[in-house]
Amino acid sequence: MARVDAIREKIDKLGKKQKLDALMKYVSDDDDTVRAAVATSMSQIPTYDCGMALIPLLRDSSPLVRSAAATSAAKIKAKHCEEYVKKLAFADSDPSVRAVAKAAFDEMKTKLT
Repeated sequence: MARVDAIREKIDKLGKKQKLDALMKYVSDDDDTVRAAVATSMSQIPTYDCGMALIPLLRDSSPLVRSAAATSAAKIKAKHCEEYVKKLAFADSDPSVRAVAKAAFDEMKTKLT
């Protein structure tokens, strides 16, 4: 657990410094809380490249990661993630992901119109 906590702290710092390339090395971590922390930190990097980097996280096997990625996509106004978030909002197998993604999708629609 200490390893994960240390990594999540580092991920948070990288997000605050907008170090997308450094964050990317944690995208494939075995621990879903680490991947979710990456997705959450990406909400601090409002760039096209960051939105593109969120796409694999929107398709992650973990509901925790998919939810965090949907929220981040909305926060950075990642238009190119809109269809992925919409799919999560209306078709994800996990009801909690659907709820979070629906809120994110609504936020995206409000910001993008």
